[in-house]
Amino acid sequence: MAAMTTGTTSRADANRRRILDIALAELLRDPDASMDQIARAAGVVRRTVYGHFPSREALISTLLDGAVEAVAAAYAEGLEGAKGPAETVARTTLSVWRVADRYRILVGLAQRSVTVQGIRDRFTPVREACVEVLRQGLEEGVFSSPLPAPALAYVHEQMLFALMEAVNDGVLAAREAGPSAAVTLLTTAGVPGPRATELVAELTRDADNW
Repeated sequence: MAAMTTGTTSRADANRRRILDIALAELLRDPDASMDQIARAAGVVRRTVYGHFPSREALISTLLDGAVEAVAAAYAEGLEGAKGPAETVARTTLSVWRVADRYRILVGLAQRSVTVQGIRDRFTPVREACVEVLRQGLEEGVFSSPLPAPALAYVHEQMLFALMEAVNDGVLAAREAGPSAAVTLLTTAGVPGPRATELVAELTRDADNW
């Protein structure tokens, strides 16, 4: 009986993961994709999808949780080997954007179906790590801003969301978005434009090595 229960649970988990993977692909292809469309793409009946996710909003919220986990992992990867606050901001932004570019349409959907506070809460651990980097940079004089580090971190977070929307709306090319985001965050923190541009260009060229 225990073996049967375990097998049933494993199948249910596998079905849930499959639905999430296909739902993400469908929503990236068509942001207005319905639960019916997602069920058809997954090769299951609508009841199966609703059995795992009671609403489209619940499905998007679950996908957003996965996106946040991926962003947190990318941020941690960007921290590795970074030298100083400016390079840390640039590296983590480039690393995060690689993941964020895949999820940018999802973030736009989430902003319409998940409360703003809910999105902010999910990103709290990453934001707190950003605050420490910004605080260090301000204390060392690498950064210069009238804003304290916690407020500047909020500005950076919202700028990244805005740039995702800019790509979604076709006013910023996706291939330019990562480096553009890194330069924008650095200059917002007070790094001179030429230095920010040079640093991001160097890191972009060496990206395959970190």
